[in-house]
Amino acid sequence: MDYYAGVDLGATNVRAVVAEDDGTTIGLRRRSTPRGPTGIDVTEGVLRTLREACGDAGIVPEDIVAAGIGSIGPFDLAEGAVIDPANLPDSIDRIPLTGPIEKLIDSDDVYLHNDTTAGVIGERFHADRNPDDMVYITISSGIGAGVCCDGEIVSGWDGNAGEVGHYVVDPTGRLTCGCGRDGHWEAYCSGNGIPDYARLLAEDDPTISTDLPLEGPDFTAKDVFDLAGEDELADYVIEQLAHWNAIGVTNVIHAFAPIVVSFGGAVSLHNEELVVDPIRERVAEMVMTNVPEIRVTDLGDDVVLEGALASALTEGTGDRQRFLE
Repeated sequence: MDYYAGVDLGATNVRAVVAEDDGTTIGLRRRSTPRGPTGIDVTEGVLRTLREACGDAGIVPEDIVAAGIGSIGPFDLAEGAVIDPANLPDSIDRIPLTGPIEKLIDSDDVYLHNDTTAGVIGERFHADRNPDDMVYITISSGIGAGVCCDGEIVSGWDGNAGEVGHYVVDPTGRLTCGCGRDGHWEAYCSGNGIPDYARLLAEDDPTISTDLPLEGPDFTAKDVFDLAGEDELADYVIEQLAHWNAIGVTNVIHAFAPIVVSFGGAVSLHNEELVVDPIRERVAEMVMTNVPEIRVTDLGDDVVLEGALASALTEGTGDRQRFLE
């Protein structure tokens, strides 16, 4: 029996899965993503999670034939590392991944993908039909896209294709993104960006009434969505988010001409009626090409992890037809 692993490294959680060669899960673990102080601490957290998933499966890491990784970026793909991640503390400048996991499982078959690229792999692998042109968009702590064009996954020479959250949607640049640049889609509409955007809109018009804890240390995007329909500022923020999201998605559609756009990430998954439905309504009026099917992933929070595992199963076995057809 051969065993395969998938790893999902996000800004909030790191998860690992171990499966048999038919894809049956036999081990699964989740931990909070270490906040540093260095990237090596994050690496050690990833390795610890994978070891524990192997323990749950009743195997040792060396039994793993191949592993796939879906991770936050950006990447130094030649070194198999994350560099200067926007949604982790500034002290974390490099997170080695490929090399340490290769050493742990004693195999060179380790495949590193941007988390959204892993997402589109997961969507295609588990789909009833596999459209050759589709995009997976995550709206979570950040925003990004996994892209499949003409049946091929678009990852770029450095692994950083699909960073659509860094599209400039506001040329006035009123908000600064976690990457340090101004006016990016992610700065306004990501889980990390929404609280800052709510504060900005409140400053723009102090007459808007609100019960949002704007200055509270624990103010989050969830507070905005929880007060939808009950709070004037929350409703205004959600309306403006729909505007920026529609611009971002329209740009994605014009760039890649997908047949399907699938959404994931906590902001989308937990607030479909307030986030995804308005995108459907607005994009139909903004796109000058074919309007794709816009849906929410059926894989929920597991889409990146499933994509990482699918990468290991298809690339590690050499059976890419399991994925491409």
